[in-house]
Formats: sequence, structure tokens, C-alpha cells
Amino acid sequence: MFSNYLIGLREGLEASLVVCILIAYLVKTGRRDALRPIWIGVAVAVALALGFGCALEFGSQELTFEAQEALGGSLSVIAVGLVTWMVFWMRRTARHLKSELHGKLDAALQMGTGALVATAFLAVGREGLETSLFVWTSVHAAGDGTPRPLIGAALGILTAVLLGWLFYRGALRINLSKFFTWTGGMLVVVAAGVLAYGFHDLQEANWLPGLTDRAFDISDTIAPDSWYGTLLKGVFNFQPDPTVLQVTVWLLYLIPTLALFLAPVGFASGKGKVKAPDEQGSRPSKAPQA
Repeated sequence: MFSNYLIGLREGLEASLVVCILIAYLVKTGRRDALRPIWIGVAVAVALALGFGCALEFGSQELTFEAQEALGGSLSVIAVGLVTWMVFWMRRTARHLKSELHGKLDAALQMGTGALVATAFLAVGREGLETSLFVWTSVHAAGDGTPRPLIGAALGILTAVLLGWLFYRGALRINLSKFFTWTGGMLVVVAAGVLAYGFHDLQEANWLPGLTDRAFDISDTIAPDSWYGTLLKGVFNFQPDPTVLQVTVWLLYLIPTLALFLAPVGFASGKGKVKAPDEQGSRPSKAPQA
């Protein structure tokens, strides 16, 4: 439940901040007439996300067990890829999100109502589709038949909406860079569990080998039906008897991804590199003009 709350909170807050920034900019520039297209775009994006989630849930019920596992495993891998891209993108752009959105909105205002609807739709729709996909894969991985994952996601989204409203009213000052760094790091850990369970689904669908090759089995120590076993399962998709492939995939994803995510911004691209004195002095000087 906590992992889905975190997903709903992070994705929902990102969408809420985007909408608040767009609305605040329109209000401050005296363009209240453009608010309606923004809300239309938001409503269409929310409807699309809900429809996508319903299609995943009810469409998968008509499939065979192997097909369900293959679908769940494939979507888990896709969801992890999207979430990984999202946390790295937000880590780079959180500080400049407002100026970037203002530029896009200025261009949309010049193009007309349709462009405003599209701006709001694209800003919210991406987060909505990612949330639906990631929550569905988490619910599928949990497999306990309870509504707790959905309740957790809904509470996270409601919290995000409240924080977004407080942010708009000026009652809350959030250090976006630190917030997205902490939640992004936690989401990377959650995504590692979803990815490992996704590979387990692909093994059950007979797409990958090694279903009976257990890395370890501590079911006697951490019973899956115990409260702490359920907690670990809900937060980290922990499994007391994972396969060798699951543990391998978990480690290969978590360690390098988390290390790269926590590295200083610009580390991978070499930004901020200071030139050595000999490099700075190696440039040929201009010859004096006569």
C-alpha cells in the first residue's frame, strides 16, 4: 500500500504542480479566458488514464494464465523503464520546470485554444498513463486480492492534489529538487522489486527459463502471510523464495541505477568540469595587430 501511495503522490504531485504553474501564469498575465481549455485538457487526460487502467484490468481477465503472466511481466518491464526515465528527467528539470512551462504556454497562447488543450493534456496525460500502468503492475504483483494498493494510490493522488493547491495558494514552499531526489530514490527501490517480479511473471509464462532455480528460500523465517511479510511484499515486492534470475535482475538494476541517480547532477555528462591550467593556456593567443 505504501509503495502505491508513493507512486500516486509523486506522479500526482508532478501533474498538480504543472497545472498550478499553468493556471498561476494565466491568472497573473490576465488571461483567465484561457483557463477553460486548460481544465478541458486536464479532464481529458484524467479520463484517458482511467480508461487505460480499466482496459488493462478487464482486458487481462479474458486471457489464459500464461498470457496473463506474459502481459503482466511485459508491462512491468515497460513500467519500470518509464518510471526510471521519469525520475531522471524530473531530477534534471525540477529546478527549471516553471520557466520551461511558461515558454510552452506562451507558444500555445499564440496558437489558440486547441494548443492550450493539448498543452494541459500532454502535461497531465503522461503522468496519468504512467501512474495507471505502474499501479496496475504493482496490484498484479501483489496478487492478494485486496483493494489496498488502489486505496494507497488514491490517497497518494489526493495528497498530491492538496499539496498542489497549497503550493498555488502560496501556503507551502517545497524544495522541489530535494523532494524529487528523495522520492525518486525510493521509487528506484520500488521499481527494482517490480522489475524482478516482472521477470518472475515471464518465467511463469514460459518465456524465460529458471522458474525452479531458487536463489534462496527463507519462507520459514519470513512467512508470506505474516504482517511483516505482507509489508515487505507491498512496499518492495519482496519474495522469500526468489529465483536466481529475479535476484540477478534486481541487483543489476538497483545498484547502477541508484548510484547514477544519486550522483551529482551533470556527473554523467561531464558538466561542470574544470579545465586544467595547461588546457586553458594551450589556446594560441592573438597576434598583435600592426
